[in-house]
Amino acid sequence: MSREIPLAAIEAAAARIAGRVERTPLLSSRTAARFVAERHGLLLGAGPAGDGVGRLFVKAEHLQVTGSFKPRGATNRVAQLTADERARGLITISAGNHAQAVAYAASALGVAATVVMPANASRSKVAAATGYGAQVVLHGEHVGEALAHMERLRDERNLVVVHPYDDPEVIAGQGTVGLEIVEDLPAVDVVVVGAGGGGLVGGIASAVKALCPGARVFAVEPETSNALWLGVAAGEPVTIVPASIADGLGAPFAGSWAIDIARHCVEAVILVDEPTIACGVRFALERMKQLLEPAGATALGAVLAGRIPIRDGETVAVVASGGNVDLGRLPAILELAGDGW
Repeated sequence: MSREIPLAAIEAAAARIAGRVERTPLLSSRTAARFVAERHGLLLGAGPAGDGVGRLFVKAEHLQVTGSFKPRGATNRVAQLTADERARGLITISAGNHAQAVAYAASALGVAATVVMPANASRSKVAAATGYGAQVVLHGEHVGEALAHMERLRDERNLVVVHPYDDPEVIAGQGTVGLEIVEDLPAVDVVVVGAGGGGLVGGIASAVKALCPGARVFAVEPETSNALWLGVAAGEPVTIVPASIADGLGAPFAGSWAIDIARHCVEAVILVDEPTIACGVRFALERMKQLLEPAGATALGAVLAGRIPIRDGETVAVVASGGNVDLGRLPAILELAGDGW
């Protein structure tokens, strides 16, 4: 039996998290639309001047509280804890953005939280999670090792796990991004989402396909962190050792919920190389004046590089999922991008 996230669950999540997270804007980027149209010979819809461009939009989740989409799912999950679970406290595993989100949601709802992060996690993300009140435990060379340590601590301390992506309530919370896209852009044809464990694209695809059945949803992953691509091909989670500048997409496996949803609601999982991701960061910064982390720019990079099969006249929404850049790493990212495309 296929797993699915009903539209009613996503709508309930939207009501539950209202006022606790931001309703982020859908930014119109004529610069990006014109670049795609000119580079790839496309007509992206009738623009305000009748010139055929201007129908490419960016869902600005990098402007969300904590700097990524993650508080949506974390808040929806934490808000439904029982009294016993609140008393026990929470634990999670994250390369950074989910850690901050759980810390934020737990603090807002008065629950103690522990977050386990890889030892090489972004210093800025570690500091942010600590700042939101969580106990941060650094362990392991990659997310997989940190995950095993989290499971040990969970058992030792009898803590409640808030999974980063393989949890229907977390996915429903992330699906509120899709609700907002359709509310602001009812005629959307294509939605492009960066993917790691798959919770965000699973939630968005569930919402978008329920409301706009004809719309196509694409997931984008780094070639070297391709857990969802492998999981969809295998029909079950496949363990990997992720390695990408897009550390926010570095899941050790895709969630079983996301795999099931992707097999029915996602048009394709597209893989992109590291320079394409870096070029997405550079384009957003130079041409759109938006600072995105590599994970947040992966979907944009894929669109700009022509990796998404956009048709003439289609209206496109690209999810900018996060903006938590370690500024010390930014020069190397921009160097990898070179002069762009």
